[in-house]
Amino acid sequence: MISIWISVKSENSFLTNIGERLRQERTRLGMSQEDFGAHGGVKKVAQSNYETGKRHPDTAYLERIMQIGVDVHFVLYGSRLDIPTSSETLDALQGTEPVPMYDIEAAAGAGRLFDVELIQSTFYLPAELFEAEGVDPAQVVGVTARGDSMGDTIRDQEQVLVNRARRSPDGVFLLRMDGELRLKRVQRVAGGAWILISDNPAYEREMIKPEDLGNVEIIGQCWRKVGRVF
Repeated sequence: MISIWISVKSENSFLTNIGERLRQERTRLGMSQEDFGAHGGVKKVAQSNYETGKRHPDTAYLERIMQIGVDVHFVLYGSRLDIPTSSETLDALQGTEPVPMYDIEAAAGAGRLFDVELIQSTFYLPAELFEAEGVDPAQVVGVTARGDSMGDTIRDQEQVLVNRARRSPDGVFLLRMDGELRLKRVQRVAGGAWILISDNPAYEREMIKPEDLGNVEIIGQCWRKVGRVF
């Protein structure tokens, strides 16, 4: 099984992500969204969704638009090559699924967690990885850990994939509590309470009583980080 991650990084601003670079290439070629999308094999609405970051283009689309002179390397990586096309880039993305990485610090609070404007980068992972483990790629998002509370399980600045389809303890989860986002190990105990565990022994465990569970929102289960399954 392929184990590498292909990371397509963007700048801090939403206007420099893949969708914006795709729009720049369309504008450079002097084409409308409808015409450009037709060359890529999609309708105007899909093209618009690609450019606003609501959806990610697949490799078939990228291969088609490469044939009309689009710099696919620039679209994916933000830098231009001396050659007009990059078949190596497309070959690397064959059989992969995109996973958006979000800025969870910016998402803290009561607002929407997974807004397109909070996307920092996009990972492309092997489709067979999702298939083998029965995970829906559309339900997977990435976040970057902050702090040392999870010890060696999740180190500071490590990037973690969260499966939003799994929200029932036990396991390691991304939680929202009082407007704060946390990565914690969650265990159910007798009586319906939850225990929040920091794998770093320097941090005390927290008990959430049944009557207080309404203040805790499980966003999803931490599924994978580079080279490791939880």
